[in-house]
Amino acid sequence: MAATSRGAAPLADAAAELRRAAGRGGAPDPWAPLTAREFEVAALIADGRTNGEIARSLGLATRTVASHVEHILAKLAVDRRVEIATWANHVRARSGERAGSA
Repeated sequence: MAATSRGAAPLADAAAELRRAAGRGGAPDPWAPLTAREFEVAALIADGRTNGEIARSLGLATRTVASHVEHILAKLAVDRRVEIATWANHVRARSGERAGSA
């Protein structure tokens, strides 16, 4: 018995509609694969901020910022903060945000 004859196609359509309604399944966020908070940290790195400065401006612990930086490095498969900065500036330029205005 084919999957479509068992109702799989309507189920797939319903699932796609639920994802759209939940804000998923549409156009990906410009900062993917990062979370919004990780991108916020990446943008501040691109602005030349240290972990301590980022922590103070976001009201976070310095260690929390360091964890975000570690996650960003891993997700982007890069080794240095300058590579994060380059990536963040590229994303900001693509999305029309002026570099330096995170």
